[in-house]
Amino acid sequence: MKLGARVLKTGVAIVFALFLAELLHLPSPVFAGIAAVFAIQPTIYRSYLTILEQIQGNLIGAFIAVTFGLLFGHQLVAIGIAAIIVIGIMIKMNLEKSITLALVTAVAIMEVQGDDFLTFGLIRFTTVMVGVFAAFVVNLVFLPPRYEIKLFKRINSVQDDIIRWTRLAVRQASEHTSTKMALTKLKTRLLEIDTLYELYKEERQYFKNKKFVKARKLVIYRQMIITSKKSLELLQRLHKHENELGNLPEQILLLIQERLDLLLTYHEQLLLKYTGKLRVGHSNWTRHEEHLQRTEVMDLFIEQITIAKETEDEEEFSSYHLLYMLSRLLDYEENLEHLDTLIDSYRRYHSKEKNIDLETEFY
Repeated sequence: MKLGARVLKTGVAIVFALFLAELLHLPSPVFAGIAAVFAIQPTIYRSYLTILEQIQGNLIGAFIAVTFGLLFGHQLVAIGIAAIIVIGIMIKMNLEKSITLALVTAVAIMEVQGDDFLTFGLIRFTTVMVGVFAAFVVNLVFLPPRYEIKLFKRINSVQDDIIRWTRLAVRQASEHTSTKMALTKLKTRLLEIDTLYELYKEERQYFKNKKFVKARKLVIYRQMIITSKKSLELLQRLHKHENELGNLPEQILLLIQERLDLLLTYHEQLLLKYTGKLRVGHSNWTRHEEHLQRTEVMDLFIEQITIAKETEDEEEFSSYHLLYMLSRLLDYEENLEHLDTLIDSYRRYHSKEKNIDLETEFY
């Protein structure tokens, strides 16, 4: 079992919340620990937003609890009705994420009996807020998230697998069922990368120059994800039309294999370039003049299709499916070139910016 940073932070936040509650001599410090559990978030920015929501939620829960306690006493039915009203108000104010903690505050206050109801109610509210602020402090200073490293690592890993399966598929060397299972897993991994990208996007920079660097990085990572999705679409198309691929004339099949090998190598080099392992302006794609341009590739394909239709059986050769694969191939190529441009631009304008963790952890 792997313990992540959030799991460790949750444990530390509970201990810190209980410590603060005991330090302030607050009764029932367990409520501070419970509040800390709900307040831990994956990013500092989300933690900040959570505090704002939970302050509002706790105020609503405390107000309803005190009002019902004064009007109806500590009847069990009154607690249930108060909980329903709290939920309704929270939903109306779009504070659904803080409903649970607001209910904890309301029930904790209404279960107090005696003449010092208001005093104990205030103490319980304070105890819950101590837990919320303790979680925010822990989230701020303890194991701050490094989502950029995680994001690039995931992109690099999933792209390696896509490249491996694509090289097998274009040569009809992959087993059909295994490829189908791999495609399903790759789709899931790309969805997880989308979530990780959003978490990285939420990380705030507090210096102006860092904000510009972060903005450029976001554009690059977004293009990395788009390009990986385009490569997956190409793999899906190769897998779907594997029978038609096998029936292609040898000249066309060799042309597709050669072009695809160049693109996959190009993609690998772009990831190397971003980590600083490749010189700016250098790539396998740009340094070889013998590589055909897209218009030349289209012309060559059209020429080969014409020849194939004149010499091959129409049932064995389908230009319709070939155009599907060709469109995915050219779309993938365009996105690679755009990614190359973005990385070159970033490296030129921010050559002094060094991400030591990123450059030393990979390759």
